[in-house]
Amino acid sequence: MDWLALIIAGVFEWGWPVGLKLGWTSEGARYGWIAFAILCMVASGACLLYAQRTIPMGTAYAVWTGIGAVGTFVIGVLIFAEPASLARWFFAGLIVVGIAGLKFS
Repeated sequence: MDWLALIIAGVFEWGWPVGLKLGWTSEGARYGWIAFAILCMVASGACLLYAQRTIPMGTAYAVWTGIGAVGTFVIGVLIFAEPASLARWFFAGLIVVGIAGLKFS
């Protein structure tokens, strides 16, 4: 259950960069998106807090940030048309390998 909470925490990590990106435009602040970002931050932190009851802090933090980083990278490529070079995919893949290594070691 704690690993599930950690995965959910990582998924909530995707929400706050998206909310912040969409929360400010040339017309000014978009408060709904900013509120979404804050909600994702709180939910992510709460799930991480729960997961760290049994998962070592260093492992939990690395997995949490890794899920957040890779997920945000993929969202950036697929939704925001950010660069998707082979090198960027390779290094995102290395993060996934690191996450799996922490889980299974």
